[in-house]
Amino acid sequence: MIAPAIQRGTPEFVRANIAFFLAAFSVFASLYSVQPLLPMFAQYWVRDAGTASLALSATTATMALALIPASMLADRLGRRRLIVGALLATAILGALLPFTQVWWQLITLRTLMGLTLAGVPAVAMVYLSEEMDPGALGYSMGLYIGGTAIGGMAGRVISGVLSDWLGWRLGTGILASLIVAAAIAVAVLLPRPRHFVRDPIRLPDLWRRCRASFDDAALPWLFASSFLLMGGFVTLYNYAGFRLALPPFDLSHAAIAAIFLVYLLGGVSSTWAGGLSQRLGRRKVFWALVALMGTGMAVTMIEDTIVIIIGLAIATTGFFAAHGVASAWVTRRARIGKAQASAIYLVAYYLGASILGTLGGYAWTAWAWPGVMLVSGGAAILALLVAIRLVFVAPLPVPEKPAAPSPLL
Repeated sequence: MIAPAIQRGTPEFVRANIAFFLAAFSVFASLYSVQPLLPMFAQYWVRDAGTASLALSATTATMALALIPASMLADRLGRRRLIVGALLATAILGALLPFTQVWWQLITLRTLMGLTLAGVPAVAMVYLSEEMDPGALGYSMGLYIGGTAIGGMAGRVISGVLSDWLGWRLGTGILASLIVAAAIAVAVLLPRPRHFVRDPIRLPDLWRRCRASFDDAALPWLFASSFLLMGGFVTLYNYAGFRLALPPFDLSHAAIAAIFLVYLLGGVSSTWAGGLSQRLGRRKVFWALVALMGTGMAVTMIEDTIVIIIGLAIATTGFFAAHGVASAWVTRRARIGKAQASAIYLVAYYLGASILGTLGGYAWTAWAWPGVMLVSGGAAILALLVAIRLVFVAPLPVPEKPAAPSPLL
């Protein structure tokens, strides 16, 4: 007899949603907690901006490369076992971070964290779609996505503010203790799967499904937009802290970290953009959202603290809205291997953060903020050209089935 799906309002529903919110929070707080600390790392370890950015870029790079292998591993081990194991391993690595004595130790730990962090986003949506009743799925997906946004913001703000007051070792240590507690809570709360069926995919099948995504007229362009949007956005925030810490701004690390509160606009803008794209069509909306992000980047060129924050807010609104539309477009467009298409989108997403994020650091060292704009703004311009190209891609000839969007990472 097939066990019933998790119904809304049941104790299992409450436990699962709390667990997934904490899991999303933990993953993205761990991933992005070092972003506001990059200027501090550069000063403490006597490194240039590009090298300091490896504290984030090394993690996003290994996370990108581990996403598809993690999804295959989940088919062998089970969704719950991989999620819990990945979170506990991440918590342990994060707890070791404050004890690093040399730069290569910190980078090694952050690189390993990329491998462990991949375990949650690789299977979270699949677990929810398998275990939740259709009437409960939308709420659970939304709560998980909210956890990713809040976790990314909170990780940046908590680590940045605490590190400014107490030093980066205590700041990262306190955040790591919160992640440890959250990981233990997930291990206790997350219900055991009822509908998981082992389906270990073979490499030839995986290759066939991935290859099908590149035969589509739109998907390769969406993957390119993922790389460019995330790469440009991460570059913008990576080095905004370096700029705002210098004259004439002279902001403290706590004040710089507080700027990440504009991430709250991300959840609002992605929801708004999703409804707008449903009414007007993705092709008509996507390019305008990319242009909005680029406009915000251009505004940051003005030498005024308030104007720079406004520019960051505009860019943040445009980015999260565009990413929400693009990720949902991928899952709706893919006809063969939806999971693989979504994974490829996320691989491009994190590779963009890693490659362009590090490149932007060397551009900052060479040409200051105009150099950052060369990388970040250049990525936005290319993304706009890709979005315009997508306007002319013919829609699918068959009705598209609704699918859950990828998380706003």
